[in-house]
Amino acid sequence: MSGQGLFLSFEGIDGSGKSTQARLLDQALQDRGIATLLTREPGGSPGAEEIRALVLQGDPDRWSAETELLLFTAARRDHLERTIQPALAAGKVVICDRFADSTRMYQGTSRGDLRAKVDALHDLMIGVEPDMTLLIDMPADMALSRAKARATDEERFEDFGVGLQQQMRDGFLQLAQDAPERFRVIDGNRTSDVVARDVLDVVLSAL
Repeated sequence: MSGQGLFLSFEGIDGSGKSTQARLLDQALQDRGIATLLTREPGGSPGAEEIRALVLQGDPDRWSAETELLLFTAARRDHLERTIQPALAAGKVVICDRFADSTRMYQGTSRGDLRAKVDALHDLMIGVEPDMTLLIDMPADMALSRAKARATDEERFEDFGVGLQQQMRDGFLQLAQDAPERFRVIDGNRTSDVVARDVLDVVLSAL
């Protein structure tokens, strides 16, 4: 699906450390002379970054789950066209902080029973899965404490509380069980350098 390059995604609940691990992997691969592109969702292209501000800031009830689904899909489509596909065609390793699995969880499961609509819209408008997804897993209460400690203006989902984070953790682990050929579950409840070594070993084996 990813042409000449390798498409990697990082998933996990808020505060799990996935963004840190994505950055560390990007640097480790570059240090080995491997061409990479580090990107994120929502975002990763100018248009998608504008949508990011709409969905991650403001009151928790700013958007319905259905509206969020449409916004995230629009951002992902632009990101795919303008950033991900050109990098893969150039033979790069694309490292994406979140992709469609986050939408399956946040809009498809946690805020309403929309999973069928999420999957149908993904098939219609995106049609791509990562070659490998690294799920950084850790207890929901610890991850939420980390996330809130960042004190940024992008805490709309964190403000839903630990119940949502636990639901998300359970859902991500279920996704990993359902697609074992794609997912690699990494214990994120360790120091970042130890986690990073495990992540790098897994990715180098794929390369």
